[in-house]
Amino acid sequence: MSNTFLNAIQNRRSIYALDANTTLSNAQITETIQTAIAHAPSAFNSQTTKAVVLYGDESTKLWNLVLDALRKVTPEAAFADTEAKINSFDAGVGTVLFFEDTSIVKGLQEAFALYADNFPIWSEQAAGISQFSVWTALAQENVGASLQHYSNLIEAQVAEAWNIPAEWKLTAQMPFGNIAAPAGEKEFAPIADRVKVYGE
Repeated sequence: MSNTFLNAIQNRRSIYALDANTTLSNAQITETIQTAIAHAPSAFNSQTTKAVVLYGDESTKLWNLVLDALRKVTPEAAFADTEAKINSFDAGVGTVLFFEDTSIVKGLQEAFALYADNFPIWSEQAAGISQFSVWTALAQENVGASLQHYSNLIEAQVAEAWNIPAEWKLTAQMPFGNIAAPAGEKEFAPIADRVKVYGE
């Protein structure tokens, strides 16, 4: 396939085995993330997606918050596996925290009342597009990542730890780093069951 964009999509995988031995500097990784978010489309060019990038000890602080939250809700017998999973996220270079700015959504609802019910939906779509864009851009730089969702357990603690504006809603966490082991095989449902074509 000669389409480099489609190649990039295929190259993006959930990478769980991370380490800190990336060939890119933190500044280069930050620039990749910034560019991906800047150019991710959003309804009305609303640019609702925000991000906080954590490196080193700051990233470790995040995953310790997650561990503390999970310890309260995970059966003791299962916690060792849970801890190992969280430690694998912390083994990389850093973590991207993704947010949606609800103040922008509210402002658009007030300005365009006819579409008011749609703006939260469009905000979620913008979030997904931005996350996918960052994930794919990192993969193109041989930086592995996965998308995690512990927001409901840690949102208040994250807001306090990193002085997050009250209007920013935490949507996802993306640990990233060097690819210590490749992703496993991926199964695909028949594409004809997912994409219907008429009029050919």
